Amino acid sequence: MTNCALCSEDLKLEDGQLIWRGDDCRVILVNDPDLPGFCRVIWNRHVSEMTDLTYGEREHLMSLVFAVEGAMREVMQPDKINLAALGNMVPHIHWHVIPRYKDDAFFPGSAWSQKTQKTPRSILEERSQRAQKLIVAIKSAIAALS
Repeated sequence: MTNCALCSEDLKLEDGQLIWRGDDCRVILVNDPDLPGFCRVIWNRHVSEMTDLTYGEREHLMSLVFAVEGAMREVMQPDKINLAALGNMVPHIHWHVIPRYKDDAFFPGSAWSQKTQKTPRSILEERSQRAQKLIVAIKSAIAALS
């Protein structure tokens, strides 16, 4: 597919930070000031649907999603984690792994809902600091898969 934003190897600073890259997938810490710790697990090759992957590829991808979720639970200590694989806007396999809190800007809706409240800046700053620790935790969790 031409013009696929997720096929591009060029990650813009405003999009996020590359945490880990393997032969098949990569993990990005998304630059979202309202949801510190928001990550994406992206299949490197352009594929639209999970059923386009082999069973082994699906297992590999989901093991990475679960490694990110586990690290996120430990470091970010959210009230809930949302996992989403929509692909409506970008039909390229990618999973959103999102720490959610009762005081986040979108609660109780999805991360793509209208904002319902304003999270205090001090809380967002503390979560942003945790998100930096999340980077190390995710790398460690993925290394433990080997």
